Amino acid sequence: MEHEVFVPVPAERLRDVLADPVRVARAVPGLQQEAGAEPVAGRLKVRIGSHSITYRGSLRLSAREDGTYAVEGDATESRGTGAVTLALTLRAADADGGATLTFTGTATADGRVTELPPESVTSAATRLLTRFAENLGTAARTPPAADPAPRPEPDPQTEPEPGTESESGTEPESGTEPEVPPASVFDTEVPPPSLMNTDEDDDGTDDAPAVPPPAEAAHARRTMIGRSAEEVDHAPPRGRYAPVPAPQASGVGAPLRWAAPAAALVVASAIVVGRALRRRR
Repeated sequence: MEHEVFVPVPAERLRDVLADPVRVARAVPGLQQEAGAEPVAGRLKVRIGSHSITYRGSLRLSAREDGTYAVEGDATESRGTGAVTLALTLRAADADGGATLTFTGTATADGRVTELPPESVTSAATRLLTRFAENLGTAARTPPAADPAPRPEPDPQTEPEPGTESESGTEPESGTEPEVPPASVFDTEVPPPSLMNTDEDDDGTDDAPAVPPPAEAAHARRTMIGRSAEEVDHAPPRGRYAPVPAPQASGVGAPLRWAAPAAALVVASAIVVGRALRRRR
């Protein structure tokens, strides 16, 4: 395998990124790092043609004396028994307007990847190395995050003695009382109703029979709190919710209903009798 990628970044800055394992791990496209693992270790999903294979493994990068870097990695399929092993040599060299990253080495694999076309596997590997080089260039253009400055330790000579200051850092004035927060509405005691027995100290040992309240008190209590449940259940609704009574049938309409036909019959009979008398004459 041999692949070369141009990066518009000086070679010296690329070497600074390659010397930092954390920045190298961020440059690997699609790497999902696992908690507590090595900096360049985790899960990586590789898309080959219309197939996707997820590998779990680690990558080690070390510098050599000749200025190149040795890249060694091994991974296994997360849902299978296939494995991949690679040994690459990475070289960063200056070029016009940037630098070139050259990858040379070999890779061996078995499992699902061997069932796919070789040209698709080569294209996927080339695409992965190209994106890795581009991410290295982006990391080289971005300065590394600075470590947070340590907090200065307090001077023991200026530390106040215990008991001389309050928790808020200011000494309370003498003769002043602490502010009492206002009482909540829910903490206010509610007075008992006047018609209830308010003797709370009575433990039930008194032999005297309980005196029922007078009728006036019971009427006043019903007036104040409304009608009882029995009255509400059985009493008809009042006011605008009361049902409209049905109209009652009246007995006066029956004679009036027969009066008109009877009068018409009498008139007709009189006319007939009158005509009959005239003919006889």
